Amino acid sequence: MANPLRLRVVAELMDGPVHVSELARRLGISRPLLYMHLDRLEKARLITGHLELSEDGKAMKYFEVVPFDLRLTPEQITEAVRAAGATSGPDQRPAGDEQENEMEASDE
Repeated sequence: MANPLRLRVVAELMDGPVHVSELARRLGISRPLLYMHLDRLEKARLITGHLELSEDGKAMKYFEVVPFDLRLTPEQITEAVRAAGATSGPDQRPAGDEQENEMEASDE
């Protein structure tokens, strides 16, 4: 849920099941990117997907929100931040640092 796009996906699904192509149009993103986020939300058991057959026999994937109650504590957030820091490695810097360092070096 830390990704703003995933929050938008959940918000779009609040009114009921939505076909993947329609959801991608509403969000203004590609279907492959959408599927990546849908997969993560499904694995977290926040949404569910199911296939339906259209009148012409095509399989259409629909997703909908699963009722959930998500509660976060400061301890859980701290644990998640520490775990993310452990996987990113000591050489990770916020985006933009490299450009600033290159600019400083060219000014010298």
